[in-house]
Amino acid sequence: MRISLAKFVILIIMSVFGLWSSGMVLFLYYTLHTPLPFCQLGSLTSGLAVNCYAVLSSSYDSLFGVPLDVFAAAYFIVNLALIYVVSFGGSRWYKRAFRTLFAWRFLGILLVPYLVYLEIVVLKAICVYCTVMHVAIIVDFVVITYFLFYGKNFRNFLSKGAR
Repeated sequence: MRISLAKFVILIIMSVFGLWSSGMVLFLYYTLHTPLPFCQLGSLTSGLAVNCYAVLSSSYDSLFGVPLDVFAAAYFIVNLALIYVVSFGGSRWYKRAFRTLFAWRFLGILLVPYLVYLEIVVLKAICVYCTVMHVAIIVDFVVITYFLFYGKNFRNFLSKGAR
């Protein structure tokens, strides 16, 4: 394994939490049309409430008619595949997979502030499941950025290439 077990586990756990969260929404809300647990906890502050239904039923919850949770599930599946290749893939694929993983995570982190803005400012509602996905994306990005810019093994990787 190219990365430590602890780093590998953190990356896997964040992607699994994100995939679980998007899967819950896709399965319960979109497929079975049943209520999601913890989705209407009430008002947090004046004007802001925990209300997944307000977020999921808004016009902002889809892109080209496809629910954002489909894209989120795909995002986390790609994360898992790239983590596997970075951790266990051959030398030929390692460098490319690692750079792709960083770019993929960068794309995810660019979307989070916009989605949080929509929830808090525009919709005045927070979705618990969306928040889990946002946290998973942020933690993933922080971990990968640490690997890339501060991790000893990855500084060597960038200067000498994968062995």
